[in-house]
Amino acid sequence: MRAINFSAGPAGLPLPALEKARDELLDFAGTGMSIMEQSHRDKPYEAVHRDATERLIKLLGVPDSHTVIWLTGGASTQFALIPMNFLPAGKSADYVMTGVWSEKAFEEAKLVGAPRIAGTTRNADGKYTRVPRQNELEFDANAAYAHTTSNNTIYGTQFHALPDTGSVPHVCDMSSDFLWRPLDVSKFDFIYAGAQKNLGPSGVTVAIARKSFIANGRKDIPKILRYQTHAENDSLYNTPPTLAIYLVRNVLEWIDGQGGLTGMEKRNTTKAQLLYGALDRMSGFYAAPVEKASRSVMNIVFRTPSEALDAAFVAEAKKANMIGLKGHRTAGGIRVSAYNAVSVQDVQTLVSFMEQFAKSHG
Repeated sequence: MRAINFSAGPAGLPLPALEKARDELLDFAGTGMSIMEQSHRDKPYEAVHRDATERLIKLLGVPDSHTVIWLTGGASTQFALIPMNFLPAGKSADYVMTGVWSEKAFEEAKLVGAPRIAGTTRNADGKYTRVPRQNELEFDANAAYAHTTSNNTIYGTQFHALPDTGSVPHVCDMSSDFLWRPLDVSKFDFIYAGAQKNLGPSGVTVAIARKSFIANGRKDIPKILRYQTHAENDSLYNTPPTLAIYLVRNVLEWIDGQGGLTGMEKRNTTKAQLLYGALDRMSGFYAAPVEKASRSVMNIVFRTPSEALDAAFVAEAKKANMIGLKGHRTAGGIRVSAYNAVSVQDVQTLVSFMEQFAKSHG
């Protein structure tokens, strides 16, 4: 029996995507070899690479003004590469601070240039319980770019409408809510997302970049570190993470079969309503710290009346085949990561457990 996986990442993958990989693992497309053994320059892998890109373009409606780039590593690598590519000497970049990951991105940018905080919702305890409103943000019209983080896995906050950065190029880390719903890509100049939440396994990051934005990137850094290099070479400048991209392709195929991003939005909204509805009904036992307007659809955080009960909740849930519920060490408590692959039935099972736990320990 497969575990019900509520881990924040690497997260669960859709079973059909894994089953397809299992069936093709030793002999991909009649080649007598695994996809892991295929040359990235040969036709069998090239077809997978192209299919993954085309499926993503179709799902999101990526316009001709933008290009898809597959990159090795994770989103944390992009924290450094973004300022290296787009923050020239003598200019600043704006950062919206909404959690640990935006803080890390800001710190990396400080090593390259002079980033500036355009707004923050960090409270006196050093934590975040909401995202900023548009009128709380001040963007510098001369900034090289403005960086936002769409969803915050640790504190369970999310922008349901991302900030308008005006004339400033918008760079957005969407690692933890990429593909949860339809998205107007044309509003962004650079989107990046580590795969291991909604898209696939760890080891690959996808970027969707405005072609004109990356074309104007810095040329005084090594070629391998330039986004333009990877765009010009169809993400094949160096050997890509072939197995990871193959699995991403399988996940994109599954999303398409679930009704695309409209289907994902319906599925994810239903899960969030079930979880937050349960927390609000049982507010005498469970405490949900995030302001309602900022509640994340992907990462739902809460506490029981004590740390001891938090630990008991996680332990008893594990015995009931539900794993990955311990909150991040920075925030504590309990965290439910309800990414795309988590089913409505999985969440219903958890809600029933929450009700039973509250009755037993309340």
